[in-house]
Formats: sequence, structure tokens, C-alpha cells
Amino acid sequence: MNEWEWQLLEAKKPVEDLRIGGIEVKPGSRVRLRPKAGGDIMDIALTGKSAVVEAIEQDYEGKIHVCVVVDDDPGRDIGLMRQPGHRFFFDSEEVEPLGGEMDSAVQRSRTPRILIAGIGNIFLGDDAFGVEVVRRLLARESPNTGWTNNVKVTDFGIRGYDLAYALLDGYETTILVDACPRGEPAGTLYVIEPDLHDLGGTPEEQQVAVEAHSMNPLNVMRLATSMGGPLKRVLLVGCEPGTLGPEEGQMGLSAPIEAVLGDAVRLVESIVNKILNGDEAGWTINDLK
Repeated sequence: MNEWEWQLLEAKKPVEDLRIGGIEVKPGSRVRLRPKAGGDIMDIALTGKSAVVEAIEQDYEGKIHVCVVVDDDPGRDIGLMRQPGHRFFFDSEEVEPLGGEMDSAVQRSRTPRILIAGIGNIFLGDDAFGVEVVRRLLARESPNTGWTNNVKVTDFGIRGYDLAYALLDGYETTILVDACPRGEPAGTLYVIEPDLHDLGGTPEEQQVAVEAHSMNPLNVMRLATSMGGPLKRVLLVGCEPGTLGPEEGQMGLSAPIEAVLGDAVRLVESIVNKILNGDEAGWTINDLK
């Protein structure tokens, strides 16, 4: 694609919906795939499959493409993260809107997507707080049956670049779980919503290179913004650390931090459930725990 074609593509207005057979189709709608005859092997494999419309896109010639994620794809969550190989494109005449029998699935597809990101260095004492909370969330048999594929829980550790790219994957809310020193007694839990319009820093700092052996959430958010954002909503579930260990490092959490891990897990779950239920008015940390 040459520069002129890129300019044409960038000038196109986003397509929010279209009508197929008199039925409105938009992101979150359910469809049945009906590829045209004579397609490739993927068209044959996907014929008759049900899917969720992930996006409606327009190329530089003005042609509309319906991007879908297939229901029984084992990598469905990867497709919802807009990763290649699990998102499929069809012409509008190759998809058939689905009706009433899929209403409950339609509702699930419209549920906000949430990323829970554990942050921390396990070799720096209480800095491992976020990693341990996420480990416990992942170990629970079923944190919440209503979470389905709309909530992704990941231990990012100190992988700042991976988190920056994840922040660009279209999550409505990202919950960062991290040690957060604010001068309170060790083990104090916080819920903080940073102002994403005021991340601070000079233009040079906003183009920051994330360090390979540490994770600074502010720097990661600046990097994600410089890579094209915009970020949507970010919450920080933080814990006041007791110790980050000696210079040579230290494995394991201190007793005050170990004692609040259960509360922290319940706190994260409460936040997720309130977001999924649309019940976020008047949050206090006592209500959430």
C-alpha cells in the first residue's frame, strides 16, 4: 500500500453499523458465516459457524468488511484481543444476522472487556504483591462464573513492553495490581484511578524506553500512549509494601503483606463484578473488600 492509499484509508470514517437483510449489525452482534462458493480452505471450514462481530472496517476503496471472532475457536479470547489468526474478515453478504436464540450470547458479547495485570519483581520482597494476587486469582477454580472470556488475568511480572501492548488491545478497563508505597502502614490497600489525560513528563519522558528488569506502571502507560493509545480506563489496586528486601534481593512477602492477600483478591473480584454489573457508583474501599 503506497502513501496515497494510506491517506485515503486514514480519511475514512469508522463504520459503526450496517444493515444486512434489514437487520442492524454492529460490533457485538451475532452472525452465521455463509462464505461464497469457491473460497479457500478457511471458508470451507468456517461455513455455518456462528460468530461475534468484533469490528466493521472499511478499506481505502470504500469496501466494507465484517470482522468476526468464531464462537468455538479455542483461541477466541486471542481474537477478541485483536490478534491475527483468530479474527476473520467477510463481505457483508457472507454473514447472516442471528436472532432470538442467541440473545443471551449477544448480551455476553457486549459485556465490558477487562484486563487484570499483575505487576512486580518476585526477587524484591513485597514488590511481588501484584504477581502473588494474580497467581491466586488464576488458581481459583472459578473466580466468577459471569466473567467468561470477557476478563483476562495475566501475570506480567516485569514485562513492561508486553503490558504496554496489552493496554492497546481495546480493554474497557485495565486493573493493575502492584505494590504502591504511599507512606501508610504496611499492608494498606488502595484503589486508585490515575488521570490518563495527565500522565506528566516531558516529551522525551513520554517516549520512554521501558527498563528490562523493572516495571514502572506510569512509564508503561506513557509508552502505550506514545504507541497510539488512547488508553481507556485504568485502575490500580495497590498495597503499601513493608520491605523490598536488601540490595542482593529477597524472595517472599513480608508477614503484613501475606496477611492481606486474601483481602486483595476479594477486592479485585469485587471491582470486576461491579464493572460487569454496571454498579460503580459511590465506590469506597470498604464496600469493595
